[in-house]
Amino acid sequence: MSSRPRSGLTGVDTSQPGTSRPLVVTLSARPGREEVDRLCAELAAAPPTEVVCEAGALVPAGLAAVDALARLKLAAARHGHRLRLHGAGPDLRALLRLTGLDETSGL
Repeated sequence: MSSRPRSGLTGVDTSQPGTSRPLVVTLSARPGREEVDRLCAELAAAPPTEVVCEAGALVPAGLAAVDALARLKLAAARHGHRLRLHGAGPDLRALLRLTGLDETSGL
């Protein structure tokens, strides 16, 4: 029996009590509303933990990327998660600073 790799969030490692790996959210190059809605629902279902948002595919950086990240950040905060951005390019980071969604605001 084989299983397909799951996109979106990965599970929490419970192999050692008291330690867990962060959940990982991977955004496609052009995340659509359905993709972001699905990831937000997965965040809502997961216990509070650190969430790493893989954003390296978000090229070119634009308002759709900022919207997706803002929605994920809001969903994470609502459910007790801490969202951390990984792999964002300089253009996306500049847009996030401009909109107030940069590292200083927890993303």
